[in-house]
Amino acid sequence: MTRPVGAGAAVTRRLIRKEARGDLPLLACLAAVVLVLTALCAWAPAFAGGQEDRALRQRVDAAQAQAPLISLSTTPQVFDTVPPAVDAAGLLDAGRTLTEQLTGPAARHVTVTGGSYDYDQASLISPRPPGPANTSTRLALSYLPAARAHLRYVSGHPPADQTPLGTAPQIGLSQATAQALGVRAGSRLTVEFAKTLGVQSAPPHAQLLVSGVYRTSAARDDFWSGRETLEQPSRYPAEHSAGIVLAVRGLVGLDAADLLAGAGVAGPWMTWQLRADLSGAALDRARALTGPLSHYSADLSDDLCQGADPLTGDLACHIGGQATGPLLVIDSLTPLLAAFTAQDQQARELATFAVDALAAVALATVTVAVRLLLRRRQTHLRLQRARGASTLRLVLLRCAVAWPVVAVAALLGWTAGQALAPSGTSGSPHPMTAALVASAVGLTLPLMTWLATREPRRPGRLRRSRRNIAVGRRVVLELTVLSATAAGVVALRSQGPDGILGAVPALVALTVVLILLRCYPFVLRLVLRQARRSRGTVGFIGAARAAHDAPATGLALFVLVLTLGTAVFGGLVDRTIDDGLATGAAWTAGADASATVAGTATPPSDTRTTGTRTALQHLYTLDLAGQADGAEISPVAVIALDPEQLAALAPTSQLASTLLARLPPSTDSRADTNAPLPCLLSPDLRAREHTGGFTGRVVPDGQRPRDLVFTPVGTLTTAELHDPLLGPVTAQTPAGTPLLITTTKAARLIPPQPSGSTVLLLNGRTPATASPAELRSTAAKELGPLARIRVRSETLSALRADGLTRGLGTIYTTTSILAALSGLLALVLELTLTSHERSRTTSFLRTLGLGGTQAGALHFLQLLPLALASAVGGTLLGLLEPRLMAQTLDLRQFTGGPTQPALHTDFSLAVALVAGVIALILAAAVTEAVLARRRGLGAVLRLD
Repeated sequence: MTRPVGAGAAVTRRLIRKEARGDLPLLACLAAVVLVLTALCAWAPAFAGGQEDRALRQRVDAAQAQAPLISLSTTPQVFDTVPPAVDAAGLLDAGRTLTEQLTGPAARHVTVTGGSYDYDQASLISPRPPGPANTSTRLALSYLPAARAHLRYVSGHPPADQTPLGTAPQIGLSQATAQALGVRAGSRLTVEFAKTLGVQSAPPHAQLLVSGVYRTSAARDDFWSGRETLEQPSRYPAEHSAGIVLAVRGLVGLDAADLLAGAGVAGPWMTWQLRADLSGAALDRARALTGPLSHYSADLSDDLCQGADPLTGDLACHIGGQATGPLLVIDSLTPLLAAFTAQDQQARELATFAVDALAAVALATVTVAVRLLLRRRQTHLRLQRARGASTLRLVLLRCAVAWPVVAVAALLGWTAGQALAPSGTSGSPHPMTAALVASAVGLTLPLMTWLATREPRRPGRLRRSRRNIAVGRRVVLELTVLSATAAGVVALRSQGPDGILGAVPALVALTVVLILLRCYPFVLRLVLRQARRSRGTVGFIGAARAAHDAPATGLALFVLVLTLGTAVFGGLVDRTIDDGLATGAAWTAGADASATVAGTATPPSDTRTTGTRTALQHLYTLDLAGQADGAEISPVAVIALDPEQLAALAPTSQLASTLLARLPPSTDSRADTNAPLPCLLSPDLRAREHTGGFTGRVVPDGQRPRDLVFTPVGTLTTAELHDPLLGPVTAQTPAGTPLLITTTKAARLIPPQPSGSTVLLLNGRTPATASPAELRSTAAKELGPLARIRVRSETLSALRADGLTRGLGTIYTTTSILAALSGLLALVLELTLTSHERSRTTSFLRTLGLGGTQAGALHFLQLLPLALASAVGGTLLGLLEPRLMAQTLDLRQFTGGPTQPALHTDFSLAVALVAGVIALILAAAVTEAVLARRRGLGAVLRLD
C-alpha cells in the first residue's frame, strides 16, 4: 500500500517539530551566539568609526588652535594703477569666495574664517633705539584681527581700521617693544621699505603713528606660538658689519595697506585662513577633502589667473577685481590625515587580534553545542539510519530544524545592532561579515551531522589498524598546525597583521593546546603513579579518570586557553597603554608642569619662597668644532641648566643625580669667562668626536667674537636621554640633533638667540600648589603670558580621552567579556557532554560504598587537571603572544612617550581569571556531585 504524499509530509513536519522541541536548549545557544556576533557586525564598525572621528577631530582642533591647516596667500599688485593703490578691505572680503573653486561635495564644509596681511621687515630710520650695541632696527608690520582678543592696551588705543583723513597709518606696540625703541603712544616712526625693482629707483619712506602700547594676555590654545615677536623684540648679529640688529614687530589697522600703497610701498603678503568643518563623519569628510585640495591650486590658477605680470613675470591673477600675484595654497590637513591614518591602521591591527580571538572562541562554542546536540540525538540517528534513512536525509532533517533558528537570530541580531549603532559616523555596518558568520554557524551543523552519520569505510586487507591511522592523523595535524603557526608568526613580525594574519594568536593558542595535550597525559601518569602509593582510592580513581578523558578534553582546553589568553593579552595591552600614557604625559610636561618661551628669558622672581620648586633650562643652537681634528658639527643643541635646581626638583631622577655628580655648580658670576665649560654629551655627539672637547664661536652684544671651550666629563646613557626632565626642552629641537648639557655659566656667556628656547619646570610642594590652576599662574608669572604651558595632569587626561585609545580599550574590553561568556557557555556544554561518563563512574562506586563527600571529591579531582592545564596554558599564551609580536605591537603612538613603552602584564587580572576558571570547575564538580546523589545505578544503567 502506497502512503499518500500529504501524509508523508505531515509526518516529516511532526518529526521536525519533535526534533526542535527536544533540541530547544541547544538551539537557543546557537541562536544566542549568532545574535551576538551579527549584532557586533552592525554595531562595532559604526562605534569604531565614531571613535576614529573623535580622534581626528581632537588632532585637527589642536592643530588649528596654533595655525590654520589650510591657507591661501597672495600679494596684491599695487603698481597696476596710477597712483599705486590697493583696497585691503575689499580684497580680504573677496577672498571669502575663493572656496568656490573647491570641487566635490566636501567643498561646502570649508569656509574662510578670516584674513590677515604681513609686510616684510623694513628699516626703522627714526627714532634710533637706545643703547650703543644696536646698530640697526628692523620693523615688521602685521594686520592680525585674531590678536585683539589676547591684548590689553595699557596706554593709547588700538590702531584704527579706518584712519582719519590726512593722518599717518597707526601702529600698536608691545610694552617690551616700545621700551626697546624708546617710544610711547603718540610717537612717530619713520620707516624705509624695500624698493620695487623696475618701478622705483629709491626706497619708499613712510611715517607711522604709535596709537597705543599693549600688554599680551596668556592664551591656553597656543595662539602665541610662532608670534612671539609681537610681544618680545629679538636681537641677532649683523651679517655684514659689527653690531646687533634689533628686530621688532607691530600691529597695524585694516587700511594701513591702503595708505602705505599710496606712499609707494609694495603690497603686503595677504593670507586667508580656511577652516574645515569635520563634525559628524570627520574621517570621511577629511578623506573626501584631500582630493580637491590636491588640485586646488591648479583650479584657482585656471579660474582666476591669465597672462603674466609685466613687472615680475609671474602669473597675473584677479580677486574681486583687484590684480594680485599667483595664489599659494598651503595644505597641512593632508599630512595630518596621513599621520592619523598610520595611527588608525595600527589601532585596527591591534583590534584585529581581539576580534579574531572572539571569532575563534565563538566557533569553538558552536562546535561544542553541535557536538552535544548530536550526542543527545545519537540514539535516534542510529535508529533512523538502521531503518534505511540516507545520510543526506538525516543532514537535511537537522538543517530544517536549525537553519530557521539561525536565520531568525541573524536577522534579530542585525536589527538590534543597527538600532544600537551610533549614526553619522565614518564607520558603516558590515553585512557581508554578518552573512559569513551566520553561514559559518549554519554550515557547522550539516558538516558535523554528515561526519557523525556517514557510512564507515569497509576495511581492506592491507589497511592499517585504526590506532595507527589515528596516531598518523594526529601527527600530521600537529605538524601542520606547528608549521602554520611558525609561518604566521614570521609573517606577522615582518609585515604586520592584516585580515588573515590577525588570526595568528588563535593558531598560537592551538599550538599551546597541542603541547598541553602532549604533556597532559604524561603529567597525569606521574600523578597516577604517586596516587597508587597512597592509601585512599579517590585520588587514584580521579587521576585515572582524568588521564582516560584527557584526549576528549582538547576542545574544552582550547576554548579555555584561548579565552584566558585573549583576556590576559587584552589586559597587557590596556595596562601597557595606561602606564605608557603616564610616561608620555611626564615626558611632555617634564614635571608637574612646564612653561616654554622662545628666546632667552630669566624669571623675575625667586620661587624658592613660594610653594613651587622650579628648574630653568636654556636651549641654544651652536656650531661646534672638535678640538682633536677640527671637524665641524652643526647644529648642536646646547642646554644650560643648574644641576642643583634639577636635583631639588626631582630628587629621584637618575639624570639629575648624574648631572649633580658630574657638573660642578657655577654660582660665581665673576668666574673666569675663558675657563672651559664642563659638559655631558649624547652618544651620537661623542661618536663624532671620540676624544677631546669642542669649541664654539659666539658674538656677545657689542663685543668681539669669543670662542667657548666645552670639556666633556661624561656621556649620557639612553635612559638618561629619555628622562622626562629633558622632554620639554628636546621637543624644541629636530629629531636626531646631537645634545650637549652644561651649566648655567654658559647662559651668561652665550648671547640670546631668537632660535633658542627657555624651559621652566615646576613641581608643587603641596597639593594646593600642584593644582593645574596654581601651576599655570606661577608659570605665567615667571615666563610671561606668551609661555606655552603644559600641565602633566591635563596632558594625561587629554591622552586618555583620545578617541583611538578609548576605542581600542572599549574593543578589547567588549571582546574579552564576550569571549569569556562564550567560553563559559562552551565549557558548560563540554562538561555537560562529558558528565555522563563521570556520573556513571560515581554511581558504580557509590554502590560499592563510596560516600557522598568522597564522591564530590572524585568529581572535583576529575575536573581539576583541566582547570590547571587551562590556567597554565591561558596565562602562558597571554604572556607569550606579545613577545612574539614585539615588532608589530607598536604602542608608542598611543602613549606619546619617547620610546616604545615596556610591556606590563596585569597580574591581578591574570590571577582573577585563573581563580575564576578554577572556581567554575569547582562549581561544576559540586553540581555534578549533587545531581549524582539523586541518580542511582539503575538510572545510569537504563540510560546506557
